[in-house]
Amino acid sequence: MNNNNQHIPSGYKPSPLGIIPEDWEVKRLGDFSRFFSGGTPKSGNPLFYNGNIPFIRSGEINKGKTELFLSQEGVDNSSAKLVEEGDILYALYGANSGQCSLSKIQGAINQAILCIRPKTNKYYVMSVLQLNKEHYYNSFLQGGQGNLSGEIVSNYRLAIPPIEEQERICNVLQLWDTAIAKQTALIEKLTLCKRGLMQQLLTGKKRLKGFEGEWKNIMIGSIAERITRKNEEDNKNVVTISAQRGFVVQTDFFNKSVASEILDGYFLVHKDEFCYNKSYSNGYPMGAIKRLKSFDKAVVTTLYICFRLKEKLRTNIDFFEQYCESGLLNKELVKVANEGGRAHGLLNVTPADFFNMHMRFPLIEEQTAIASVLVNADKEIEIHKQKLAAMQEQKKGLMQVLLTGKRRIKIN
Repeated sequence: MNNNNQHIPSGYKPSPLGIIPEDWEVKRLGDFSRFFSGGTPKSGNPLFYNGNIPFIRSGEINKGKTELFLSQEGVDNSSAKLVEEGDILYALYGANSGQCSLSKIQGAINQAILCIRPKTNKYYVMSVLQLNKEHYYNSFLQGGQGNLSGEIVSNYRLAIPPIEEQERICNVLQLWDTAIAKQTALIEKLTLCKRGLMQQLLTGKKRLKGFEGEWKNIMIGSIAERITRKNEEDNKNVVTISAQRGFVVQTDFFNKSVASEILDGYFLVHKDEFCYNKSYSNGYPMGAIKRLKSFDKAVVTTLYICFRLKEKLRTNIDFFEQYCESGLLNKELVKVANEGGRAHGLLNVTPADFFNMHMRFPLIEEQTAIASVLVNADKEIEIHKQKLAAMQEQKKGLMQVLLTGKRRIKIN
């Protein structure tokens, strides 16, 4: 970086990384760290698995538990390497490439993870790697092509302050980590409570005050009608259904368009209409039914079953949405899917099968009261999620000034 035309404040100096404090140094990560990656035991040998050694994969570097476990024999007969709690784990490739975290557990790592053991404050080094993830990625892998490696990571350059200042910086950032962890735990608790409410209120196991009487089994086809409206207006808002996020613009979800350039053969759905995505995803074993709320109109694949409620006088749309989200339809979907199996990764549920399924509904007044309770719970969770996002942004802002020396922490 050329610093010739930059004003250099008193107490600062030019460096390859820009202007930094005079008592900071720029070092290659490889000059003060040890690196190693792991491997994967042969999956066909049952003696190598189901032991008591957590097997950490790239999607689990910041978690306190793992899905797989290795035996000592599995570690001894493979390239898997053991890491300690507090080691820096860096994802080399895959969906989590460039992400890093301090290991929360002792365990073994595979070839997609690089363990970094610096001779300085581990939390400080991890924080710098997190802050500069995109910069490193773009600098060493132009266009995001190829995989990271230990050799590439060892050439990362970091601005390193004296150890006392490192510790002060880390203390400040860890206070934010604690607050973020508490906020995350609160959201998880509220989400769990809401799940419990759904299972109680949407099944009639718990009744709200003032309501009684039997619920009725209603065929979906009696309250909803299929939509096969083609995109004749050439709407360009192509979306996909994410089980976790609802309707998402396709280019945001896939980082590219996977739709055809000609969109008139796709379905066009309007706000407050529903689509059923028959693909399995985490937490949604029988697919996901989502309501379009973020857009007035959207274009979707004809693989989705699209529909709208037609009996609004006896069906509350919020109640119906919460019912679909609760997973209570899964038992009905299992019956249909077990008969038809899967085709191209999709559950083989035909529109006729779908609209012949049944739901248990109370009268409209009780539906509305139940929906109000659950929607308010969602609003409370959303408020806390926004607070969490704000805290994460504030911490990121602090990282940008503390880890570059733009703001100093006084050392008495």
